[in-house]
Amino acid sequence: MPTHFERYAQVAEILARHGLGSVAAALGLGRLRLGPLPRGTGALANPDRLVLALEELGPTFIKLGQVLSTRPDILPRDYIVALSRLQDGAPPVPTAVVRSLIEQELGAPPDEVFGTFTDTPLASASIGQAHAATLHDGTAVVVKVRRPGVVSQVQEDLEILQNLAHRASRNWAAAADFNVEGVAAAFSETLRAELDYLHEGRNAERFARNFSTRTGIHIPKIYWDTTTSRVLTIERIYGLRIDDPQVAAMAAVDRDNLAALAANAAAKMIFEDGFFHADPHPGNFFVESGGRIGLIDFGMVGEVDEQLRDRLGRLLLAFSRNDAGRISRALLDLSVNGAAPDRALLTLDVAHFMEQYQGRRLGEIHLAPLINELVAILRSHHLQLSSEIAMLAKMVVMTEGMGVRLNPEFNLGEVLKPFATRLALERLSPNRLPAMIKKLGLEAADLGAEFPERLERILQQLDRGVEVHLRTEEIVPLVARAERIGNRLLAGLLLAAFIRGIGDLTAADREHLRSWQDRLLAGGVGAMGVMGGYLAWTGRPGLRARRQ
Repeated sequence: MPTHFERYAQVAEILARHGLGSVAAALGLGRLRLGPLPRGTGALANPDRLVLALEELGPTFIKLGQVLSTRPDILPRDYIVALSRLQDGAPPVPTAVVRSLIEQELGAPPDEVFGTFTDTPLASASIGQAHAATLHDGTAVVVKVRRPGVVSQVQEDLEILQNLAHRASRNWAAAADFNVEGVAAAFSETLRAELDYLHEGRNAERFARNFSTRTGIHIPKIYWDTTTSRVLTIERIYGLRIDDPQVAAMAAVDRDNLAALAANAAAKMIFEDGFFHADPHPGNFFVESGGRIGLIDFGMVGEVDEQLRDRLGRLLLAFSRNDAGRISRALLDLSVNGAAPDRALLTLDVAHFMEQYQGRRLGEIHLAPLINELVAILRSHHLQLSSEIAMLAKMVVMTEGMGVRLNPEFNLGEVLKPFATRLALERLSPNRLPAMIKKLGLEAADLGAEFPERLERILQQLDRGVEVHLRTEEIVPLVARAERIGNRLLAGLLLAAFIRGIGDLTAADREHLRSWQDRLLAGGVGAMGVMGGYLAWTGRPGLRARRQ
């Protein structure tokens, strides 16, 4: 394996040979020896040159390209299209090496561990390769074996990538705007998880639990007795790729129902389970003879935690109200790079974007163009989505594309509508009010503890007459939190008043309702006290009149 310096030089040379010397320079590699542009590549566009360079750079960079193909918030469309063509193929590992590795991991040669083992691989990729086998009871399985040496190679490349991302952020304004260091860190975490087959096995079992009551989705079983971090034994799925033209000729398959089944599975992952398959390309979906969908490859997954779920609900509510201002604020909440865009201009762009969808129901809208247009607006304002949201958006786009291939009349919006409606309405549920008020009180207390100390520090510096450099990253989030707390407290109090009004008109279960109202009112009074303190701090006029 080359030394660190030799690998840096290798990266620089490969980029230069494919006509990407300016990229190498922006990454801080300009001082290294760069080779000439090879024949035959002069007419290629930059996206195609980048694909060739990444393929030559090996597994880590191929995976990076595949991840970047899901990030239209960072790269223009022509790069996204080119990177989507990246193939994760590699020459097969020699049979003797595979057999030796299995014996090291499982304690015996493959012919003893398994009933049968096929030396010729089913598929060979940059991280591992798959072999057909059977257990001693005849169960058909696939044995995935990690390539020898791939971990050390990937670890070195990830360290290099993170160093290059740091250099790029210092030398290249666009890289800083799009938080390439954060992208590199998230990618490193994802790829390291993919190197561990135990992680993939646990993901598969989690999906199996989530879909245990759904007969139309088949999640293969993991056989833990013959699984380690380097070897994975998983039930074999038989069927045709979901985009195979021969699917239409299968007797038990209705293509319209198949599209709806795949879409409902995706909606369940996102809105109900909060745990989704982040690589839903057609090669990971197989249609079995009975019409069931078999899902494979669980190395890359995404999660929707409670905070992200709340923010998605806020965005969906804003869309349902056709409110450009609310949509803009929700999008800012979903962005992670801390950019400070012109909010008025962002709201104007969102308003123009929404005009074409005004008066149309979710079920009437194709989501892929909507998402792509919205992401283009974010990119124009140098806003970057979190990796989870980016994966989520890509999943939705790919799922809709898969559905349209099966049924040209398919509309993913119609499938997602009831799920999205439930998520949006969750934010208005009375059951959430006590927890929301408690959370707001904690945030307000935290803010009250932080702000005076920071303000005192600033005033002391001013009194000394020294030159003060106020750090935006320290002050802006603090003020934003104060504004957010005030807005959410006011919304919570208004909602509490609305629900109390409903309660006054309700005759059923009066005692229980009265008890609940008393608790809510007590929480509202406490929240009003916090609100009063917040308004006093901001010095807003009319405080006394409002409190009366």
